[in-house]
Amino acid sequence: MKEIVLNDGNKIPIIGFGTYKATEQEGIEAVKFALKNGYRLLDTAAKYNNEEAVGKGIKLSGVPREEIKVTTKLWRENLSYEEAKSEFETSLQKLQLEYIDLYLIHWPANAKNYDHWQHANAEAWRAMEDLQTEGKIKSIGVSNFWPGHLEALFKTARVLPAINQIEFHPGYWQPAVTAYCKTKNITVQSWSPLGRGAVLENETLKKIAQNHKTTVAKVCLRWVTQHEVIVIPKSTTKERIKENIDIFDFKLTQEEIQQINDIPKLGYSGEHPNVWPDREE
Repeated sequence: MKEIVLNDGNKIPIIGFGTYKATEQEGIEAVKFALKNGYRLLDTAAKYNNEEAVGKGIKLSGVPREEIKVTTKLWRENLSYEEAKSEFETSLQKLQLEYIDLYLIHWPANAKNYDHWQHANAEAWRAMEDLQTEGKIKSIGVSNFWPGHLEALFKTARVLPAINQIEFHPGYWQPAVTAYCKTKNITVQSWSPLGRGAVLENETLKKIAQNHKTTVAKVCLRWVTQHEVIVIPKSTTKERIKENIDIFDFKLTQEEIQQINDIPKLGYSGEHPNVWPDREE
């Protein structure tokens, strides 16, 4: 499995296993199966309400802890120094782990929901920096941050985010955010790489899939990785879990990558970091 070297020197696999909506026994089995089939990066969050299941899946898999990179996230309503520290300890306890490999701010505070949004993000980040210094977190990062949120954070941050996890799929890949992160040496991670299934019937993608005798889903995941972006597909179906990691038997041409880049807006979640909890129509 190819690994990406983060700006803090830590390495992370280019494909991870997403666990959103995989709860209780289904979540345990999915995590266990994913690890047994080669995944070494797991992605969860406090908001997913499945950290216990992920932790149990890790233990039951038989895969040594040091081989697995575990990501979890701080929810957007808990952005203060004390809450960040407290929420982290809760996540650690639920996962039954000694440390977390990657801890992210799930969504940035914003002007609509916080009187002093810059201060809220900065204080949560300060707590994460301290937890990293204590050895409880290996790498710290953010999720759904746009350049404006990052610029504000840089004013007080002692450590730059190692990762920015954003919505990134054909039809909505946020090239301006991606390009900005690359200039700051922040690795981009993709959530919802299949656009909640909306991309699967796209004619451009179907044609490219036919050219490579593969599936549209695999074309999408390969496209993400060829952008040097970490991809985190999610599934609880065993066949799909196996298929989603097996994407390195073909390579897209530059022309095909450009064709996918040019697909009009498609599959956008409506999630917007500046107006939560509303959705942008």
